[in-house]
Amino acid sequence: MPENPLISIVMPLYNKEAEVKRAIQSVLAQSFPDYELIVIDDGSTDKGPDVVSAIEDSRIRMLHQKNAGVSAARNRGLEEARADLIAFLDADDEWFTDFLETILFLRKKYPTCQVYGTSYVFRYPERDDRPAILRSFSEQATDAILKEYFCIASVSDPPLWSSAVAVTKEAITDVNGFPPGVIVGEYLLTWAKLALRYEIAYCREPKARFWAPAGVKDRPGREPQFPDIVGNELARLVAVNDHIKTRGLRSYLAHWHEMRAIVFLRLNNNKQALLEICKVADIVGMNSKLHLLTVLARLPGTLPERTFRFLTSVKDRYRSLRKYLWFLNN
Repeated sequence: MPENPLISIVMPLYNKEAEVKRAIQSVLAQSFPDYELIVIDDGSTDKGPDVVSAIEDSRIRMLHQKNAGVSAARNRGLEEARADLIAFLDADDEWFTDFLETILFLRKKYPTCQVYGTSYVFRYPERDDRPAILRSFSEQATDAILKEYFCIASVSDPPLWSSAVAVTKEAITDVNGFPPGVIVGEYLLTWAKLALRYEIAYCREPKARFWAPAGVKDRPGREPQFPDIVGNELARLVAVNDHIKTRGLRSYLAHWHEMRAIVFLRLNNNKQALLEICKVADIVGMNSKLHLLTVLARLPGTLPERTFRFLTSVKDRYRSLRKYLWFLNN
């Protein structure tokens, strides 16, 4: 076990027996070797911890705790980390071989930053990788300081993602780590707090892969949490920060409520979907998309979910056709 590693890697583990070996192998394959990997077994009930124990490498240590959620697991890892630079990797995802090398490059090139991220790709079963969509990213260079974080996050996939980010221990401690008790979106709050306080160095080239569970595109998603801790805290951040710091944060908050509305629609909970739509309208006003969601939310029975699934399939087919046409013309 290295006494003074340059990077500490925190990996929460809960019932990922089939995936955790892949994640750890992607760490062991890194071109930069000076790290420690802290695996936090968050009360797994499968053989995931046995898989980790069978991997022999002095840089890996595993800690055990009763199931307390991913935020508690990550926070435990932060407490145990020996390095002043901490990277995160979920137990079902993986890094490309130069992820850590890229993070260290960003840290050296952008000394004013304390948060470092890279783009990533999505891997769905029986599909090719799909790069994360980052709209409104004006910089043309491969790497840059990520300005207008919230404006980008409001119209894109999350620029910062839990398996493609590193942060100094000082900065993550300053925002109190990850919020306990949040079931969905806990990392979004942490990244939002960091984006308000610190500059973010970013590499636009994908250096990590998100492995989507089988059938994820066919499921409506988890029931949104009550009370809405993430939405309430984002609203508080809007209220307590000045206009310059929160530029784009209001749109980001609206985006959060829009996502909740869509999940409620897919769960056929029309009443809650309408309440979320109203929250979006209060923040940014009505638009064509909100009008469409409102119409869907007023359909009877399971029609909202079925209609939304149909519209999504049409959109996916349009994207596939556009990609095919691009291929023919290039």
